[in-house]
Amino acid sequence: MPDSIILTGPMGSGKTSVGRLLARRLGYQFQDLDALIVEQAGKSINQIFADDGEAAFRDRETALLSTLVGKQGMVLSTGGGVVIREANRRLLHAAGLVVNLVATVDVLVSRLAQANDRPLLKGDEALDVRIERIMTEREPFYADADIRIDTTGKTLEDVAVLILAFYAEKHPGVL
Repeated sequence: MPDSIILTGPMGSGKTSVGRLLARRLGYQFQDLDALIVEQAGKSINQIFADDGEAAFRDRETALLSTLVGKQGMVLSTGGGVVIREANRRLLHAAGLVVNLVATVDVLVSRLAQANDRPLLKGDEALDVRIERIMTEREPFYADADIRIDTTGKTLEDVAVLILAFYAEKHPGVL
């Protein structure tokens, strides 16, 4: 079975929605790294950040990610900050095809305006300013992906088709 597909990108870029669609199309297992962390910790990401801090969350993320490397036939949706650690970027590439989903700040703001489960979006800073800052900080790490797709103005189907076309080039006969 071919490598897994790993989706990276900022909050609101469509990783989970696109990931579920890709997994259905390919008959692969879908995993959401943040959901796995929540399940393992027995508390929400907000609560992990509040109780233990971001560093502890990132440690959990790295530990869990290391258990997923080597699994084939999986589509993995990651948290937006997974790419911050170099060790994680190595693990992601070892796991399979790394796809970075991006969108404009305006699109991300519209998708995240009602989100209350994103600890890094909390604070006094305006949402668009905070998203822009986070994206700028993470851009060099997102650029490390095998392929980058701007989801702005695209449907989930459009994005999935682009990823599947690239994946099929790498793995003839999969589709």
